[in-house]
Amino acid sequence: MKISAFVPILVSVLFLLVIPTSCEKEIPAVIKRTDNTAEIKRLTIIADNDFDQNEYLKAYKNYLTIIHLSDPEKNRIDYVDALISIALIQQYEGNYLESEATATKVLPQLKYLKKPRFAWETYKIISENYSATNDYDNALIYAKKAYNLHASPRRKANALANIALVYMYQGDYKKAIKIYTQLTTAGYYGNKKKTNSLKDYEVLDYAVMRNNIGISYANLNDSRALPYYQEALKIRLKLNDRQNLPDSYSNLSDYYLSSNPDLAKKYAETAYKHSCVVNTYKQKKYALETLIRSSAGNDVKKYSKIYIHFRDSINKIRLTQKNQFANIKYNFTKDKEENLELKIQRAEYKLEMQRQKNRSFISYIAISITILIFIFLVFYLTLKGKREKNDAVFKNEIRISDKLENDLEKDIHETLSFAKNNNLENISNKEQFLNYLSRIYLKMRSISRENSTIQTNENYSNGLKEMISEYSSSNLNIIINGLNTFSWSKIDRVKKIIVYRVIQEILDSMKTMNNASLVSLTFKKEEKNIMIMYADNGTNITLKSTILEKRLQNVENRIKTIKGTLNFDPYSENGFKVNFKFPI
Repeated sequence: MKISAFVPILVSVLFLLVIPTSCEKEIPAVIKRTDNTAEIKRLTIIADNDFDQNEYLKAYKNYLTIIHLSDPEKNRIDYVDALISIALIQQYEGNYLESEATATKVLPQLKYLKKPRFAWETYKIISENYSATNDYDNALIYAKKAYNLHASPRRKANALANIALVYMYQGDYKKAIKIYTQLTTAGYYGNKKKTNSLKDYEVLDYAVMRNNIGISYANLNDSRALPYYQEALKIRLKLNDRQNLPDSYSNLSDYYLSSNPDLAKKYAETAYKHSCVVNTYKQKKYALETLIRSSAGNDVKKYSKIYIHFRDSINKIRLTQKNQFANIKYNFTKDKEENLELKIQRAEYKLEMQRQKNRSFISYIAISITILIFIFLVFYLTLKGKREKNDAVFKNEIRISDKLENDLEKDIHETLSFAKNNNLENISNKEQFLNYLSRIYLKMRSISRENSTIQTNENYSNGLKEMISEYSSSNLNIIINGLNTFSWSKIDRVKKIIVYRVIQEILDSMKTMNNASLVSLTFKKEEKNIMIMYADNGTNITLKSTILEKRLQNVENRIKTIKGTLNFDPYSENGFKVNFKFPI
């Protein structure tokens, strides 16, 4: 930027600072509320149609407009429907935390709505979000809330099926089998099937439940899985259920993998063929995995390359869609702010004119001298800032390059050596090869996350929670307490970034050096300080305490820059504990 561009700005700023202004009262903007019911109804029809056609970007924009135009009391049903639809779209796109936040906005409205479908949809969304983030205890709570509602028999049955699905995720397959069997033999779906009164969409629900019984038996190594798989496939073929056909064939491929490899390969190829027609992420990923498991020789390398390319493409698509949704929300908010700004522009203009009349000749002399000083400072600081920025970029690139070399070179070498020196036709070798590929992918994702931009606005706590939840797995449960018990908006931006990076480094150290299965993170405000306490139940940390101390030295240095303190105890018999605090 040229130095001359700063002069008009500095003149205006100094006019305001050097000479006292008169005390005028601002003219408040009066906003008249209008009846938007007709427009809300029109937009609801359009948005619902786009939603049904999977045009989620268009639907998302219209639902946001509906929420903006709605009076939560007068247009409550349309308002709640729009919130539920947005929560579903966010869930489909994998934004589970945003979906949960949107669905939570519906909860205060439920007491005013007589129909239970609103509560049923809301609890179902929240339950599925918890399942997606591996928080199965909370997922089960909300699935049971949906079941306990006085809803229609079909919704009641589907709520019970959702409970069974959570049990499947938890690995409690016997409970899941019991519920699904009751639903499809003596319950809602079973009774309607006996009287041939199931509608087509109910038959498809029935097929999903029967197939889930098969999956549960398969996970128990029980041969009774096969007839359930075959029954579900027969129904889906008859009704041309393209969405679920790939899963049926993939299930059968896994079933025959050890007993009949040729048949398993045939089913896997059929599953992949159908998944390419539907082109949905979950089905295509499962089909490719079964193809790799059931293939031999060059086919394994062929399908492994397709699998890696597919995962990379999906990640790029998801990032693009997430940015598009974020841009829609940002532009929508920006339009609202600009409209409010225009309403008070006239009053601000009058105030500015009055300020200019109060300036004197002496102020112009002071301004001229100050401008010369500012021009020199701006010129000097601009050059200095460019040099520091270039140095920082260069150092960051070197650091990322070193991390890629140190973290990935060995893994890539081991993967290539394994593929070259081992027979990939062997099932265990195939599984090991997939594990190598998955480990490389996860490390690349971790490096990308470590160097990503940190949001420090009102979404900071959600971003922090999302980062922490990414460390959760089937073997590790992370409990977060007190994250939102105080306002993060009152905390300095630099401090929020340091807290984010410190927690990230502690979790990285725990993941690589500890065998913990449970981690607790507690956030607490004590007078004018923020206290953050970390604890886990790991048992291997004392063996590597010297290395850990070196890693935590970087953490301590970060905390010292914000006048904070850090304490840790790697020798505790109850696991590793570390806590730090800093002034607000």
